[in-house]
Amino acid sequence: MNLTLAQIAASSGALLSGDPDAVVFAVAPLDEAGPGELSFAADTRRIEQVAASGATAVFVPNGFPSLDGVNLLHVEHPREALIALMERLYPPVDATPGIHPRAVVSEGAEVAADAAIGPCAVIEHGARIASGCLIGAGAFVGEGVVLGRDCRIAPNVSLMAGCRLGKRVIVHAGSVIGADGFGYVWRGDHHHKIPQVGGVEIGDDVEIGANSCIDRAMMGTTRIGAGTKIDNQVQVGHNDQIGRHVILVAQVGLSGSVEVGDGAVLAGQAGVADHLKIGARAVVGAASGVTGGIDAGEKVWGVPARPIARVLREQAALAQLPALLKQVRRLQKRIDELDARPGEKPDSG
Repeated sequence: MNLTLAQIAASSGALLSGDPDAVVFAVAPLDEAGPGELSFAADTRRIEQVAASGATAVFVPNGFPSLDGVNLLHVEHPREALIALMERLYPPVDATPGIHPRAVVSEGAEVAADAAIGPCAVIEHGARIASGCLIGAGAFVGEGVVLGRDCRIAPNVSLMAGCRLGKRVIVHAGSVIGADGFGYVWRGDHHHKIPQVGGVEIGDDVEIGANSCIDRAMMGTTRIGAGTKIDNQVQVGHNDQIGRHVILVAQVGLSGSVEVGDGAVLAGQAGVADHLKIGARAVVGAASGVTGGIDAGEKVWGVPARPIARVLREQAALAQLPALLKQVRRLQKRIDELDARPGEKPDSG
């Protein structure tokens, strides 16, 4: 799609400084953009980069100075304006409705007429796939799985029996939803598997990254609340209850029966022990080990995870240890010298 700067300014509410007839067809980073591409600068600290950029135009904040020979689009929020333009330039590609000849669809499955089922996908008995859904190549949709409208299931995703997905759910390639939870009891001489007979429910507008796993409950339901976004390679254990609009960044691992409140954020590689509660809007720093509950709104980091202010104080103190160690060694040397003089008393002054 080609858009003139005049068209972009009109749709974004931007004030254009430059050539209204210049044409844009793509977006690119500021330092890589070339002719026909548009970028953005978040603030005036990027003046030199904007001036040096090869972009046809740049979204900049209101108050950004004009630059000779550079087309600028002044808006209140440049990043948001760029996102809106990207959605216009790169609309989702809708697959052709219908069932591919190499797909396997059970006679007992219900597939909407305008759904798209890719090659080598398998849809089992009792599955219900609503209008507008797209099932990618090689995906597996198990018995009794329910998909709401406009879901996007990427290639090689596995939706195991009994899972229920809301509307507009996106599951990226390789993810597994509804596999057995990790549950065993020691029975004499071996680990005996606990039957995993529960389900998984995923709310509207959830997105799940590539190669992530959400386990079915042992009993009851593992739940992911509406609007939650899950990155690649995340593990959600059985019976976890994840709230609305939660962020789980790459390689987060949640043990079983964890509760995460609405709006909480867990940064990359954070791990959470079982049966813990993380309050609403809490933030867990990257690579943290959570071994106790976290209050609503609290920010924690470290192993074990503890309030961030405390961690920063501890690290500041830790930075002083080399100097303190030298001082201790000097004092110890002085004590040793005094101890080596029989009859002398240390100078009290």
